[in-house]
Amino acid sequence: MIVETLGSRQVYANPWMTVREDPIRRADGSTGIYGVVDKPDYALIIPLDGERLRLVEQYRYPLGMRRWEFPQGTAPELAEESPLVLAERELREETGLRAGKLVELGLLDVAPGMSSQRGRVFLATQLVEGFHEREHEEQDMRSAWFPRAEFEAMITRGEITDAQSIAAYTLLLLHEHAQP
Repeated sequence: MIVETLGSRQVYANPWMTVREDPIRRADGSTGIYGVVDKPDYALIIPLDGERLRLVEQYRYPLGMRRWEFPQGTAPELAEESPLVLAERELREETGLRAGKLVELGLLDVAPGMSSQRGRVFLATQLVEGFHEREHEEQDMRSAWFPRAEFEAMITRGEITDAQSIAAYTLLLLHEHAQP
C-alpha cells in the first residue's frame, strides 16, 4: 500500500460536486491530507462531418471568459447512466446533433492530483441536425462548425485551451492513425 486513507470529511457539496478532506498515511509512516473534488464522470463528444468539427462556446465562470470546446458534460441525476447514453444526451442538448454512429476513443482523467472525475471520449459521425435542448445554465452557449485546420490553428493561437478538448483531439488523431 502506498497511501492508507485514515478517514474522510466532506467540507462542501452542491448538486454538481463535493469537496472532501482525507487524512492519509504514506508508506513511510508519515501523515498528510488530501483535498479531493468529487464530480460525476463526464462524456466528451467530437462531432466530425468530413473535415469539419462541431464546437460549442460558453462562458466559463472560473476563468471569467468564453471558450470554444467540444460538447461535454455530466448528468449528476443520471450518474448510473452508461457513458454512451450520456454522450448521446450531451451531443443533443448542446448542439442539436444526433449521431448515427458513436465510437468510444478513450478515457481522460481531468485533474488526477485533485479530482476523482474521469471522462469518456466519443467520436460522433453520421450526424443529423436538429434542435438543441440546452439546460438553463447553458443558455448563452453557441455552437458552430469549424474546419479541422482552423481548429488546429485556434489551439496554436491559444484560442482553444480546454485541456479535455485538446487531449480528446489527440485521441482522435491516434484513432485515425490506427485505421487501415
